Amino acid sequence: MHCEAQTVSVQRKLRRARKRRARQAMTLIEIMIVMVIMALVATAAGFAIIPQLNKAKVKQTSTDAKAVASAAELYMAEHDDCPNVDQLVEDKILAKDKNVKDAWGNDFSIDCDADGATVRSAGPDEQMGSEDDIE
Repeated sequence: MHCEAQTVSVQRKLRRARKRRARQAMTLIEIMIVMVIMALVATAAGFAIIPQLNKAKVKQTSTDAKAVASAAELYMAEHDDCPNVDQLVEDKILAKDKNVKDAWGNDFSIDCDADGATVRSAGPDEQMGSEDDIE
């Protein structure tokens, strides 16, 4: 009888251990719920970050356009004609490592007149002459 009591006791302990393990383990549904929550958080973060990235590109392009305009005016003072970006780099007025293209990888447009140089970027839509052009 003592042996039977030990067997019953061991079986109870095994059942308790199984129940404990079952409570500690995560089900597939719980894992999927966590994944959905993580996806929602990542999507919300994306919606918050992407507009800021676009604003940063516009600001950087505007700053670069001003640097190219200054270099173009210096070139005009020395050569009496309107340069393009390649001429500014060739004459080492504008450093090659400076941003000689806008944030979208397009060339700047340089227009010269008696007042100086105006440098434009096509902007985010990459179409010159639209309302999102950057000077």
